[in-house]
Formats: sequence, C-alpha cells, structure tokens
Amino acid sequence: MTFIETTPEAEAAGAVAQMYHGDRELAGHLRNLAKAFSVAPEVYAVWQQLNASIKARMDLRRYELVTLAAARRLRSSYCSLAHGSVLLGEFVDAENLQEIMADHHGAGLEPVDIAVMDLADKIVVDASSVTQADVDRLRGFGLSDADVFDVVAAACARCFFSKMLDALGVQPDVEFNALDPALRQTLTVGREIASA
Repeated sequence: MTFIETTPEAEAAGAVAQMYHGDRELAGHLRNLAKAFSVAPEVYAVWQQLNASIKARMDLRRYELVTLAAARRLRSSYCSLAHGSVLLGEFVDAENLQEIMADHHGAGLEPVDIAVMDLADKIVVDASSVTQADVDRLRGFGLSDADVFDVVAAACARCFFSKMLDALGVQPDVEFNALDPALRQTLTVGREIASA
C-alpha cells in the first residue's frame, strides 16, 4: 500500500487519530492517502488548508477539470480516479468522462474548458514553457487575472500532492473498484488500485 510504515487505525492517537477521524467523516472510509500522512499529520493539515483555499476560489467544475488534466499528465491514478469520480457524480456521464480522459479537445467541452485544461497540462509538463500568450488566451475567454492565478494554483498544487502519493507508493483505495470497469481502466493512468 505504501513504501513507508504507516500507523494502523487501531493504534492511532493524538493528531493522527484526529486526522483519521476527519478523513472517515469526509470520505466514508479511511483513505490510503491519509494513512500515508500518518508520519506527518501536520503536513496533511496544511495541505488540506491550501487545497481547500484554492478550491473555494474556483467554480467546482473548473477546479475538477484542471485537477483532472494535471493528474492525467502526472499519471496519478489516485487523483484521476478521485477527481474523475467527482466529475462523474456532479457534471458529466461516464462516456463523456472517458472522452475527456482520451482527449479533452474532442470531448465536446466549451473552448474555455479546453483552454484551462491545456494550461494545466502545460504546467505539469514544463511550467517554464508557459507564456504570456497562454495567459492571454484565458483572458480572451473572460477569465480575470485572479481566475488565471486559481487555474495555475490548482495545477501546481496537484503536482505536489500527486507526486507525494506516487513517490510514497500510495495505491488508490480499493473502493474505486466499484466504478464501471471500462471507466476504471481509463482513469487508472499510473499505479494500480489497491486489492485490499
């Protein structure tokens, strides 16, 4: 499940027990990602605060599309499955989600959605290749500088979290096996889902 030793739930105390309890409340089960942070619950708390502040500034659909684009490019199964599931539950059907994962340019998205996903993808590949033209493209769709900042922040934050999970060997939660098999396969872009 991870390359490092994590605290079993039955042995959790103090900040780790609080973190585990909060994660159960949020997700309905203790996620593997929370277990990975059992060695540093204070880091997880700061991550949650950062991510929540970025997410709160954005339209949820845009946040999820940006995050999915970044996760796909990062080959983060965990984040692709998690954020693909949010899109599936709130905004798109399974067929459209598979189209977005295959090529967001041909998935019937609005041009502004394509542009923000393109920028997220470009940031992950090489942030130093982002140019004024990339920002101006988003401005052309009516995004303010604050909106551009939020897109960049969401993509960059995903780089931290996805790489953290993958570098620690954290597998996506077994609960993702409940997804339709074809969709599950599409969203599994890196590490395999945990078997137990």
